[in-house]
Amino acid sequence: MSSGPIDPGVVELAGKVFDLARFGHTDELAAYLDAGVPVDLTNDKGDTLLLLAAYYGHGGTVAALLERGADHARVNDRGQTPLAAAVFKQAADAVRALLAAGADPDLGGQSARLTAQFFQLEEMTALLDAAR
Repeated sequence: MSSGPIDPGVVELAGKVFDLARFGHTDELAAYLDAGVPVDLTNDKGDTLLLLAAYYGHGGTVAALLERGADHARVNDRGQTPLAAAVFKQAADAVRALLAAGADPDLGGQSARLTAQFFQLEEMTALLDAAR
């Protein structure tokens, strides 16, 4: 159910916020979140700001999002979690932050553990196993 046309300014702002997460501009992203942008903002593929920050390996941005209540258990439309994205990119800082926040290595259709095993990412497997 649609409530009418979407304001182009809102679309532009959302795009900017997703880019801030994608490129690891933590301070600017945090300012937008602190001003009221939803921490679990999701794009048309189900990717959250947290998933994008994790995928692009920005551990500091991941930590800032988690500190503001980002849901590490949100699964995108492809069954991926932020932890699986961080494991795939071998972003150890992001993996550690997500695990410390309680992210489940076995969540999702393409879980972090399965990703580490499939791509034979021994360091990532060790991080996941150490979190047990």
